[in-house]
Amino acid sequence: MSFNEEQLQLGQQAVSLWQYVSSSRFWFKSFQNWQSEFLSVGALVVLSIFLRQKGSPESKPVHIPHRHTGNG
Repeated sequence: MSFNEEQLQLGQQAVSLWQYVSSSRFWFKSFQNWQSEFLSVGALVVLSIFLRQKGSPESKPVHIPHRHTGNG
């Protein structure tokens, strides 16, 4: 249900886009969404660091050519 529909059902006036963007409800919901996105990206980064196999071709030093790692 949209915010304005909820407002009308509660007997309050509908708000404009700018009024909604400046409301605390908009920012609370936005930061909750961003927080979950950052948390999931952070978890992927941390897991990719700790779960990477040592000595695998994907973790070779950048300056070593592919022919020395078996990928090529």
